[in-house]
Amino acid sequence: MPAVDERRHRPGPGRDWEESWSFDFVSDDGEVGGFVRLALHPAQRRAWYWAYLARPGRPVVVVRDHDVEAPRGRELEVRGDGLWAQVICETPFEHWSAGLEAFAVAIDDPARAWGDERGDPTALGLDLEWEMEAPARPLPEPGYVQPAGVHGEVLVGAERLVLDGSGWYTHAWGRPAWQDPRWWALAARFDDDRSVTARFPGWTTRWPAGDGAAAPSGPGADLQTQWRDDGLPDSAELRMGDVTPFPVGTTLGVAPLALAPVPVDVDGRRLGVLIRALCSYSGGEGVCGRGWAEWLMPVSTGEPGGAPG
Repeated sequence: MPAVDERRHRPGPGRDWEESWSFDFVSDDGEVGGFVRLALHPAQRRAWYWAYLARPGRPVVVVRDHDVEAPRGRELEVRGDGLWAQVICETPFEHWSAGLEAFAVAIDDPARAWGDERGDPTALGLDLEWEMEAPARPLPEPGYVQPAGVHGEVLVGAERLVLDGSGWYTHAWGRPAWQDPRWWALAARFDDDRSVTARFPGWTTRWPAGDGAAAPSGPGADLQTQWRDDGLPDSAELRMGDVTPFPVGTTLGVAPLALAPVPVDVDGRRLGVLIRALCSYSGGEGVCGRGWAEWLMPVSTGEPGGAPG
């Protein structure tokens, strides 16, 4: 892919056209994970910025602003009330970095992260590097994804966390993915160094589904999810198809370790919730991995905290 694709693209038609740069990370022991996403909306001259830190048994730490002034120059740097953030292409398709200094909120109950988002104020800082480990793989829509090694520092409150782990970098442009119907996605790194990234559209569910929900996920995978009473995933089982490096029929258990739901609010209206989860993956013959999973859910009530359905 040409290096020019790492730069900003000419905006397409429509008010909702967006260009986004997304960065996931997880430590080698699975005890620290998070993600950063910067999305530009040229027609509105605004940007969305997300930074989430998730740790098992700890509050989810959230920076989410859907009304940041878009960068005026070529640099991908945004500033807002209590927010400074930047992502930098150090070397096209080889090396990206992300910096953040922001006031965040630490939320004990992850269900509140897609409700009123109330929690304890805290500081969040990032100084992280993504060094790509494989060539860019095209997405179904305009864009691409790359697995990476991730290292650097995370500052949360008075804590300083040294991160050494893995992650993924995704660059996409065009029609926003959150306008699609329900979908489920995963990004996982396994102990044998296999890396899997995939998104499966068209799955179905019952809400809530205490006895599980059969979820055919289109060509390549079948997903069954167990849901908690608060509308968040408790566990899942994924039967792999021919779109991953695993043999067809391989079954993986998906165990959410820490939940980070992201409300998708557009013009003051909640259109859905992207339920992201730091997960462990396990299967037969000692298959073990860590990474992220996400469920895109429409909101049935249109109100904060309304159950997806």
